[in-house]
Amino acid sequence: MAATTETMETGLPRGFRSAEQGWPELRRIPRPPHRLPLLGDVLGADRHRPLQDSMRYARELGPIFRRRAFGKEFVFVWGARLVADLADESRFAKHVGLGVANLRPVAGDGLFTAYNHEPNWQLAHDVLAPGFSREAMEGYHGMMLAVAERLTDHWDRHLAAGRTVDVPGDMTRLTLETIARTGFGHDFGSFERNRPHPFVTAMVGTLTYAQRLNSVPGPLAPLLLRAAARRNAADMTHLNRTVDGLVAARRRSGGGGEGDLLDRMLATAHPETGEKLSPENVRKQVITFLVAGHETTSGALSFALHYLALHPAVAARARAEVDQVWGDTPRPGYDQVAKLRYVRRVLDESLRLWPTAPAFAREARRDTVLAGDHPMRRGAWALVLTPMLHRQPEVWGEDAERFDPDRFTPAAVRARPPHTFKPFGTGARACIGRQFALHEATLVLGLLLRRYELSADPGYRLSVAERLTLMPEGLRLRLERRPAPTEAGEQRPEGTRGEPTRTPPARDTAADDSRHHPTEPAAPPSASRCPVHRPTH
Repeated sequence: MAATTETMETGLPRGFRSAEQGWPELRRIPRPPHRLPLLGDVLGADRHRPLQDSMRYARELGPIFRRRAFGKEFVFVWGARLVADLADESRFAKHVGLGVANLRPVAGDGLFTAYNHEPNWQLAHDVLAPGFSREAMEGYHGMMLAVAERLTDHWDRHLAAGRTVDVPGDMTRLTLETIARTGFGHDFGSFERNRPHPFVTAMVGTLTYAQRLNSVPGPLAPLLLRAAARRNAADMTHLNRTVDGLVAARRRSGGGGEGDLLDRMLATAHPETGEKLSPENVRKQVITFLVAGHETTSGALSFALHYLALHPAVAARARAEVDQVWGDTPRPGYDQVAKLRYVRRVLDESLRLWPTAPAFAREARRDTVLAGDHPMRRGAWALVLTPMLHRQPEVWGEDAERFDPDRFTPAAVRARPPHTFKPFGTGARACIGRQFALHEATLVLGLLLRRYELSADPGYRLSVAERLTLMPEGLRLRLERRPAPTEAGEQRPEGTRGEPTRTPPARDTAADDSRHHPTEPAAPPSASRCPVHRPTH
């Protein structure tokens, strides 16, 4: 087990802290019944699906429980009252847990993997937040459409040949090209390849290796994972080489990204301090955005398409909304995407059942008592199981396992307690690219619904693959081309034809449960410029 040290900057302990070090009354927290000496709670454990394994224990043991593996004790939380308390930014902060910390050799102090005390996190956040403003998002919209057209061309070829489509693979191609083009002016040529781009292969390798490190005793990892460690080193080298080439090309061109994320990383100074990101940190941030900016969105789209194919009535309702709102507009405008309110609910409900970033960790800033019941010392941490938080019957009903987009009508959202829907994490360290991902995914779902009927394989049963993120495994769909709306002779409401107007759309904020609740902790002043963290009250 890694030694625990204290940082000079904060006094908070660093390194892995087993729960015995931070939970004085740990014995009160339930655990699995059959614990083995030295090994811990490993009987019946599935090392390939640790998240789903923990979900099984959650159902058996309740809203807070603990597990022990190879001398390490972990506390898991999913009860709504407990998670709401952990969301209190004055008492808790992001904890870089083991799975995330295992990515630091490749992502370093990037936005996702940085420790709270590391200055580059705040610097990068403040420099890059304007890259997700409304103005910036409108600039990305056209590129998102262009990449989506490459996807539909690809699917049209499969349809003409009578083939099914590989949904996770194609969504990964789509989202990688989208973040590469919008953020870094790069084209990986994913749709022109028969196999995944080597960058994707290397990325999946590093994510899988980071997860595998948690499944073996720490001292034995160099021996048991020797071959995997060599592959991981090669994967990291490929990621670094790819990004270094991308950055070098931009430097040689003297800019040219028209203010995209890479331009901001290379040229923008902090508005208050004048400080810029170092070359090493630029590399880490680019890797972070390329990986996190496409991996989770591709999973979200894949799950949504699975549920749309599985529920024809839901798909018909979503398709009717697209036809009504977009009409015969060949390329929907930026504002028209936000008007797809039911499509957005489909996406939100998919993220409820399978949030593709399925857990986040929180640590105590000071000695405190969680929800008035569980003492925690400063630096103690817990892992929030988001899929179980999203399934709690007391919040979501006894049918919480059922797919139902109407859980996200504005009235339903207002009726729920705060902090019960957390697919993007919480607090100041929540996902900076949330609005980017939601706009991209809603746009793509609208385009695909308008163009195709989706049919599921009757024999397919959802299998969820885990590589720190979640993805439906082996999902293929059969397509049927729909006639264009005008070909179907459908009537359109006045104002839906032609180019979109520029009047501000009515926003459907059902996915943001925090905006309806004044108890949401205020964002720190440095986050106030970011559309993700802007206070809403």
